[in-house]
Amino acid sequence: MGKISEFMEKHFRHYNARETLSAARAYKSFIENEHGMMLVSLAGAMSTAELGISLAEMIRKGKIHAISCTAANLEEDLFNLFAHNEYRVIQNWRALSTEDEVALRDAGFNRVTDTCIPETVMMHMQDRLVKYWSEAAKQGKQYFAYEYMFRILEEEELRQHYQVPIEHSWMYAAKQAEIPVYSPGIEDSTLGNMFTARVMDGTVASHSALKTGTQQLEHLANWYRRVCVDRPVGFFQIGGGIAGDFAICAVPMWIQDMKEEDIRRWEYFAQISDAETSYGGYSGAVPNEKITWNKLDPECPKFMIHSDATIVAPLIFSYVLGE
Repeated sequence: MGKISEFMEKHFRHYNARETLSAARAYKSFIENEHGMMLVSLAGAMSTAELGISLAEMIRKGKIHAISCTAANLEEDLFNLFAHNEYRVIQNWRALSTEDEVALRDAGFNRVTDTCIPETVMMHMQDRLVKYWSEAAKQGKQYFAYEYMFRILEEEELRQHYQVPIEHSWMYAAKQAEIPVYSPGIEDSTLGNMFTARVMDGTVASHSALKTGTQQLEHLANWYRRVCVDRPVGFFQIGGGIAGDFAICAVPMWIQDMKEEDIRRWEYFAQISDAETSYGGYSGAVPNEKITWNKLDPECPKFMIHSDATIVAPLIFSYVLGE
């Protein structure tokens, strides 16, 4: 056991700290003792928070076997890879005035909490992707969003432009490990907007170049059906929203819609969220609510950590890795 794990074992005894340690212990046991597989869902802007530093190592070490994320996390991992040095960090972001925000906008920055992403990297990424989108549309071929991103990572001439160690890119780690990456609702992202605009102006011949959300769900459901035959599958949710609910619904779809009542439900569940339980909200819904939807069994170990994922997730990942 490494120093981080020892620190958590010594100090994380109550409240959210205890829940964090319990989730980490159960995650580690699930992978190592039960030979389980884990899907991780990423909401928010975890890539801009550089969660890839710890997430990529988890993928490399075989502790994560599939990813479901917002398309923003998909693209922002690459944005950070190619433009990290051009980002602007705002120390006193809570004190920004409307005039300050306008100045950032006019300077070509898009703010995510304390981090401002330069629009130039978004345009450069679009230039690279348009040729792939156009080629696929003309040939009548379809690809997942992550497959287009992987092609950018395969471009040798671009390696000289990396501004962070490639080991910090969770997308690169996912590519190397050949794990599936699902991005439901890709239209709700910068590159999703750009793709739609290029179809609208005729640069890309049709929407068909990008596989739909239902095609992604079918792929995920088949992946789950295949792997759960021999091994339990767990769900580690960062945030909430579409990235989480899209992926977890693969199980009730098999049970309720495909009438395979004997399929295994998710057998580990943990969520890190700063959302409070509310009327009808998903991000703050307690894990037990998922039992009624055939997502989790009553006996499934369940953890709900009310905290900042940028703090908690790296700690849990470090514990699982034995650091």
